[in-house]
Amino acid sequence: MPPTGAASASHRRNARMRREYLYRKSLSSAESGDYEAKKRIRDALSQGKSLPTELRASYDKLKTEIDHEDTKHETNTSHVDDEYGDAGWSDPRVCVTTSRSPSSRLKQFSKEMKLMIPNSTRINRGTHRVDELVDVCKTSDFTDLVVVQETRGEPDGLIVCHLPMGPTAYFTLSGTVMRHDLEGGSAPMSEAYPHVILNNFQTDLGRRVGNILKCLFPIPKPDTRRIVTLSNDSDHISFRHHVYSKENGITADKVTLFEVGPRFEMRLYQIKLGTLEMKDAETEYVLKPYLNTANKRTYL
Repeated sequence: MPPTGAASASHRRNARMRREYLYRKSLSSAESGDYEAKKRIRDALSQGKSLPTELRASYDKLKTEIDHEDTKHETNTSHVDDEYGDAGWSDPRVCVTTSRSPSSRLKQFSKEMKLMIPNSTRINRGTHRVDELVDVCKTSDFTDLVVVQETRGEPDGLIVCHLPMGPTAYFTLSGTVMRHDLEGGSAPMSEAYPHVILNNFQTDLGRRVGNILKCLFPIPKPDTRRIVTLSNDSDHISFRHHVYSKENGITADKVTLFEVGPRFEMRLYQIKLGTLEMKDAETEYVLKPYLNTANKRTYL
């Protein structure tokens, strides 16, 4: 069936945005060199020192650019800023789906992921190919696509694809405990936007992963009592979901936590600079567990 006018316009818009993104990414190395040169000129002028010899020929051109820069453009930007440049302007819309022929346990896990992520929609995978799935999500203006995977009925994979330009992060899952399996039962699922706590993401890659995960959630109200915690320990990310309460007569620093679920552990093994269907997308990071120093290094 030929595409409709709205779908065709959406395809052209996404193709244009992708070309613009790739062009800005190709300029990032040159802009990085100019940024370092302008930073050295600013430091020399502020400290009253003479200009470095190698920068004197280009001083007039760079000084003109410095005079016209505002606080936003003083810092160096990269393709990461283009990917999440509009984060926070509007609430994210997330599509949650599964791998093909999911088991009943994976279906239940995807339902709980849908309840846990605000403004998300769960769709049945059916026989849709990956490229068809991504195309439908782009046309429907979803900001992210989350795919859960399994092995022998146990959820063991999570893919987070940011739309329309990427990146795509791949995680392994382990120790999955769903809501009905929690000891003592689970607390009722709140529909309030949660506070997101990112703990121990200290490196550039760690902040990159934290940014990918936190952009699945909209900005909450300050007084919301729902919390999503992502805690990194030796590159293993623990996911926890709680609500808390304050009883009368209890001081503000004493609260009672109730686990909502689900609960699982994640480990990043790949980030690609593209969407899920792009087989030739550039790889930003890949886990190499068989290096001699792999067990001594932490990346997040």
